[in-house]
Amino acid sequence: MILFFIYMKIEDQISSSVIASVKELYGQDVPTSMVQLQKTKSNFEGNLTLVVFPFLKISRKKPEVTAQEIGERLVKDCPAVASFNVVKGFLNLNVAIEAWIGLLNDIHADESFGEKPVTENSSLVMIEYSSPNTNKPLHLGHVRNNLLGWSLAQIMTANGNKVVKTNIVNDRGIHICKSMLAWQKWGNGETPESSGKKGDHLIGDYYVAFDKHFRAEVAELKTKFMAEGLDEEAAENKAKEESPLMKEAHEMLVKWEQGDQEVRALWEKMNNWVYAGFDETYKALGVSFDKIYYESNTYLEGKAKVEEGLEKGLFFRKDDNSVWADLTDEGLDQKLLLRSDGTSVYMTQDIGTADMRFKDYPIDKMIYVVGNEQNYHFQVLSILLDRLGFKWGKELVHFSYGMVELPNGKMKSREGTVVDADELVAEMISDARKTSDELGKFDDMTEEEKQEIARIVGLGALKYFILKVDARKNMLFNPEESIDFNGNTGPFIQYTYARIRSIMRKAKAEGIELPVALPLTAQLNEKEIQLIQKMNDFGVAVAQAGTDYSPSGIANYCYELTKDFNQFYHDYSILNADTKDEKIVRLVIAGNVAKIIKNGMELLGIEVPERM
Repeated sequence: MILFFIYMKIEDQISSSVIASVKELYGQDVPTSMVQLQKTKSNFEGNLTLVVFPFLKISRKKPEVTAQEIGERLVKDCPAVASFNVVKGFLNLNVAIEAWIGLLNDIHADESFGEKPVTENSSLVMIEYSSPNTNKPLHLGHVRNNLLGWSLAQIMTANGNKVVKTNIVNDRGIHICKSMLAWQKWGNGETPESSGKKGDHLIGDYYVAFDKHFRAEVAELKTKFMAEGLDEEAAENKAKEESPLMKEAHEMLVKWEQGDQEVRALWEKMNNWVYAGFDETYKALGVSFDKIYYESNTYLEGKAKVEEGLEKGLFFRKDDNSVWADLTDEGLDQKLLLRSDGTSVYMTQDIGTADMRFKDYPIDKMIYVVGNEQNYHFQVLSILLDRLGFKWGKELVHFSYGMVELPNGKMKSREGTVVDADELVAEMISDARKTSDELGKFDDMTEEEKQEIARIVGLGALKYFILKVDARKNMLFNPEESIDFNGNTGPFIQYTYARIRSIMRKAKAEGIELPVALPLTAQLNEKEIQLIQKMNDFGVAVAQAGTDYSPSGIANYCYELTKDFNQFYHDYSILNADTKDEKIVRLVIAGNVAKIIKNGMELLGIEVPERM
């Protein structure tokens, strides 16, 4: 009977026994959903608590009596239950030591403990993230987007889904033409090679340069129009309309739309510079994509799909030739899909991208990782895709996240005041190196090892600080707070992992070999049981993170497990345990805590060093 623990979760065993006990005691079958098991509160004795109130209509007895009868039956018939106590309508259960050992053996034997396998029949989830514009480098806002998207992809995979990671690059439009025009006017043939700059940085500089010249031009024209008698607001509006620089940018956009060879050649050259720069940043962040789509390809698909919807009566055309969707039946307004001149809007482009993706992959669920300023956009997109027949349209997921703010305020791209992603990564690695040197973490390491660990710790600090926050909330990013070897930080978790790995190396050096499985007669103290129970919660955390689309759930779990282990390590020696049997048990526990920390941090895209 005891061996049954190895093959069946403790909660499942107890749940089955509760159902059998209720049937035997009160003569009625009850569904599994009626069995409510939860962790026993810390101020009561026990490991798991059964809520008895749902069974009172069946037992027709007082809560205390019902709990007592079920408890007695469980102790008699369920080997997982060693003893119990009753507190009103709650039955607190002490789980048998053999059951905890069986559970620990399960965890020890499973390198992917807590994660579900991906099979041929798994659902296909597509996740879109990043979505950069090719007129500027990636910034802190993109960093949060990419880290959330990558982590979500790992979490969905861990929940047994096939996952396709996609990126839609916004590579066309007036903002692209601004950078192109500025480079033509003031670039003097500058290239990434001649300037020593990454391509995305180079193009971003010209986007800023365009805005600088445009604002100067508008200020001059505004003064002129005010002198002619216009008020300030009217003068500024007219100045923007009459700006020769902006008119040139619009002319370039028209030429691009018409396929002008010279404009297209310049566009392709400058975009390729940007793509090379993006690739470097993505590599540094540790993110990648399975498929990249480009707006320059998808916008035509979108126009065709809207025209198809128009023919089917799904949309309507106004007198000025523009095409709209009437969403008033959905409690919304009318939405523009094609302008009067036939050009597309962002909604049309997203429809086109969806069409291309659906042709490429048998998508079961589509998740868009996009900031919360686009909530309305995705509400509309979901309705339109459903009307157009996409099976996942109605249930598309907008993974809506808050903005990242800095201690000194918000970022502005065109003014060149953003926090550049590349500079941020370099600064985090530099800070990690400096902090580690000051704390003496790098003793007896080569320079190469120091640099690699500084990279792992610096990026771990950045990623964890961003991902531990509920994605729906705006967040304040403070680099100084993120690199701390104490508290709820990435380095704290990484250091604990490295400490455990050091313990395991010392044990190996002493000739200690861990068994494939512990004997069920092994003994555990209360703190060890609590750690095993906490490890077992990893699967629950992974499943909940997949349901809620919440990387922060994984981050918080990793922190809680790490904190619990450090408290255990403070209270109990591992390598100097009183007996060899105690040492082996604690080494098995420590090794599996490290394994789960590593697996959990991998779901966040965070590496853990073997030594620090």
